[in-house]
Amino acid sequence: MTQPTFKQAYATLQKHADTLRTQQEPNIDDLLTIVTESVSAYNVCKERIDAVEEAMEQAFSRVQDDEFTATPDTAPTGTEASDDDIPF
Repeated sequence: MTQPTFKQAYATLQKHADTLRTQQEPNIDDLLTIVTESVSAYNVCKERIDAVEEAMEQAFSRVQDDEFTATPDTAPTGTEASDDDIPF
């Protein structure tokens, strides 16, 4: 069985939250299923969010590293506007 997508897992969490929020009387017979499915869905969402955060951190780190290691031919020429030139 393949792992659900983030969107599917998030929909499961929303569905179970709505069920628990709107039920008039707790249905203890369904509670174990709801909790088990919700924990699994949460783990899928958390893994995906963690992976995206890590990828973004790596991408931003590479951009910052590139800015600090600019070669002389890509370094500013002095003709660009500085912060002092901005009128506001």
